[in-house]
Amino acid sequence: MDLAFIFTIGACVGSFLGVCVCRIPEGKSIIFPRSRCECGAAIPFWLNIPLVSWLCLRGKARCCGRQIPARYFIIELLTATLFAGLYLSYSLPNFIVGTIFCSLLLVVAFIDIATMEVYEAMVIGGICIGLVASWLVPGWQGEQFRFESMLKGVFGMCFGSGLIFWIAVLGEMAFRREAIGTGDIKVIGMIGAFIGWKGCLWAIFGGCLLSATILLPVLLGAKIIKKEKFKLPREVPFIPFLAVGSIAYVLFPQTLTNIFF
Repeated sequence: MDLAFIFTIGACVGSFLGVCVCRIPEGKSIIFPRSRCECGAAIPFWLNIPLVSWLCLRGKARCCGRQIPARYFIIELLTATLFAGLYLSYSLPNFIVGTIFCSLLLVVAFIDIATMEVYEAMVIGGICIGLVASWLVPGWQGEQFRFESMLKGVFGMCFGSGLIFWIAVLGEMAFRREAIGTGDIKVIGMIGAFIGWKGCLWAIFGGCLLSATILLPVLLGAKIIKKEKFKLPREVPFIPFLAVGSIAYVLFPQTLTNIFF
């Protein structure tokens, strides 16, 4: 298949993921009704083309001039790019599993950014999909036989969620407040179900490394700048960092595995 075609399919899937991020927290159907502007006007299909429409409209709705959140464009671009990267890295069965995994991660991560919440039904469903995928496509876990592949998924789920659980317990003891939410524990379980314990370990390590790289300068800035001008958020969503670490492992598994083993 042509890479441009895969990129286009990814952008279309990203458009649907943007709808999921918007509607799931509100308890709305992700299928019906058709896309509408915040003013209530229906969006015609020629103004709902992934990537292109947002750029042509310069991020503003044609019907009322309201700002269209850049989130939609970002999700579409990320999904399209990931689809292209996975297509270049994997055979077709593994590519399909990879696209499902990355799509789930994007939805969960962007919902966490927007609401600081994790929707358990989606994550539990993701765990089930990950285990089923490990059984149906053993090559995704680097195995030839389904039983060994399934074991990797089950052990990865238990290892990841168990490790995060104890980190959360120790963090709560140290800071005397909840350090890691229970939703994060379930999400890392989903990650382990898809990419095993080694992928889980990298997701946690990479996520912590990335969060520290971003947050440490912010903390230093807070010490320098007066508090009334620079207020730190009380909570920071951690799932986006886990998602970045997981996706990095999916795209470069051998390179990142060699860092630890």
